[in-house]
Formats: sequence, C-alpha cells, structure tokens
Amino acid sequence: MNDSGVQYHIKCKKGDVGRYVFLPGDPFRTDLIASFLDEPQLIAHNREHKTWTGYLNGIKVSVTSTGMGCPSAAIAMEELIKCGADTFIRIGTAGKVCDRAFDPELDGVIVNAAVRDEGTTLHYVPAEYPAVANRHVVKALSESAKELGLNYMEGITQSKDSFYGQHRPETMPAHQRLNERWDAWKRGNVLCSEMESSVLFVLGSIRQCRPGAIMSFKDMNKTIEVACLAVKKLIMADEKKED
Repeated sequence: MNDSGVQYHIKCKKGDVGRYVFLPGDPFRTDLIASFLDEPQLIAHNREHKTWTGYLNGIKVSVTSTGMGCPSAAIAMEELIKCGADTFIRIGTAGKVCDRAFDPELDGVIVNAAVRDEGTTLHYVPAEYPAVANRHVVKALSESAKELGLNYMEGITQSKDSFYGQHRPETMPAHQRLNERWDAWKRGNVLCSEMESSVLFVLGSIRQCRPGAIMSFKDMNKTIEVACLAVKKLIMADEKKED
C-alpha cells in the first residue's frame, strides 16, 4: 500500500469497504450487484478490480471484482482483508461437470469445497491442504435459496487455471492427462468447474476469514438475490453474537 494506506492493486483503504464483500470475476458484474445494495457508491476501479460499497440491513457491504483466475483473486482478497473485510461470497458462473449438474431444474451450485486444480494455492500451502467454504456462509446461502424457492445444489467445484484446457482439451499437448482428470472429476461427483473458488477457500482458512461461493447456471439476478439474502442472514447472526 502507499503512504496514505491505499492498497496497491484494488486502490482501497480501511473504511472504503465493508466487512462483507461479494466477489464476482467480471468488473462489469460489479455494477449489477451494486444495484442490489442501498446507496451504492463506486469506490475504485484499477485493472480488473472494480469496487462498489453500499448497504444491506443498514450495514456496509461491498463488491469487488477479482478478474479471471486464482492469481488476481488472491490479490484482491488479500488486499480486501487488509482493508477490514472478513466475509466473502464469490458470485459467478461455472461449467457443468458430473451428470447431476445437467438437471434442467437446477439453478446453480452452492459450493462447499473445491478441487485445487490450479497453481496459486501451492504458493500458500501444500497440495494436501483442503479448500473448503465456511459452513456458516454455506448454510446462509442454502437457506436463502430455499426461502426464495430456487434449486441450488450444494457440492464441489473444480477450480482450474486454463479455460481452454476444459473446453478444447484435444488441442493441447497434454490432452490425455486433461481428459483423464476430467473423467475423474465426473466420477467423483464434482458439480461444476470455474477458476477462482479454491484460492478464496484456502486463503480464507489461512487468514481466518469466512469464504463462500455460489455459481449460477441460469438467472444471474436470482443468484445475486440469494447472495444478498445470505449476507443479511449473516449480518443478523453476527449482531446477535455481539449483543
């Protein structure tokens, strides 16, 4: 950070963001998520990191884009933690993996764990360390989805480094390895595939924060509604703890 306390990449400082932060990948999606907050204000936009701050239940809540992939997601989360955030919900889209994920009635996935099929987390902790979401965040997301009458399945995501390694493996010299591993994820009932959740879960565990993630298969607006209701539940639970 610079002399005024502004973080190098996200260009935010303490007081700019809330304790609760939504983490989409796409900077343009921050605008949509911000529209669900009360009194949203654009705080900063630098590189792939765009931050808005508003309110839910009268409590400051922010949204910051991470960009694509684990390296930039780790940067954003590290700097947000330094700004005072401790509860994170990734809102994103994902590809479907196992057969259960192709149920046409499924609205998306509430992620409770991630396959660490990426390299960033290896710079934090050995590969045997699990990538798991915070159980309170998972519970809040699941309860919120049910209250809104939506069908989100809890399960595992694969977090990868290469988009085209999934979508065009036949063009890769390592195609045999990619196909074998993809078959393993399918047989292991991995529900979806995306590029950021694992680092958020690992980093959240290491930094003693509360990470979670919800992936949309259909309507992004409904997914955002679920995430916002979940944060409201977490706010109320946290307030009860403080009483």
